[in-house]
Amino acid sequence: MSVPRLSIRGLKKAFGPKVVLDGVDLDVAVGESLVIIGGSGTGKSVLLKCILGLIHPDSGSIKLDGQELVGLKGKALEQARARFGMLFQGGALFDSLPVWRNVTFALTQGKLGAGAAMHKIAVENLAKVGLEPRVADLRPSELSGGMQKRVALARAIAANPEILFFDEPTTGLDPIRADTINALIRQQVSAMGATALTITHDMASARHIADRIAMLHGGRILWDGPVSQLDSSGNAFVDQFVHGRSEGPITAGANG
Repeated sequence: MSVPRLSIRGLKKAFGPKVVLDGVDLDVAVGESLVIIGGSGTGKSVLLKCILGLIHPDSGSIKLDGQELVGLKGKALEQARARFGMLFQGGALFDSLPVWRNVTFALTQGKLGAGAAMHKIAVENLAKVGLEPRVADLRPSELSGGMQKRVALARAIAANPEILFFDEPTTGLDPIRADTINALIRQQVSAMGATALTITHDMASARHIADRIAMLHGGRILWDGPVSQLDSSGNAFVDQFVHGRSEGPITAGANG
């Protein structure tokens, strides 16, 4: 069998007495779009930050193409991160920079150089997410929420990363704009042949983006399978979450 692009085993993380991740096991195949679902506070963002090296797990393994990421520092960590593209939950655009500098930020590592070449690259990537060339010279504050998300997506794909991470990509968007972003994510992931890992509690987003879905609950992955099996998972936790029911094992545990 081929080595997974990402392989997570026994990942644990606690903050004081609160256990957030309690032995997460998960694989993401090369070219696969995996969506992790789960309620607020279930550890989805903590898991993502552990993979990115922003949080150090208490124990466990995170491997990228067979290379251990846990414990990497300095140049080795920078090299691993260079293979990643990230769409942050709030967009996280720099208001002090024009859109084109935001899009090419990773390519220049924030340094103000190669203006003409970077502007051209930014315009090309903005076109991929349906934005006109004129947008390149605007400031993020001049854009609507939906346009800011598109700019953030353009930034995430500008360096042609092998792995794309999406943190609640449709938060704050109305259903029409959210559907547009979902379609753009799916389109760009397919066009690039990239591996994608998305965390969300938006089921419309999950169904649109995913090849496979995994549910994080109680600090562990309690179900994963193809998106086509989501409505017939046979798992009561998944069933309650997917259909947004007020009664079931998730709320029974919360109220117990």
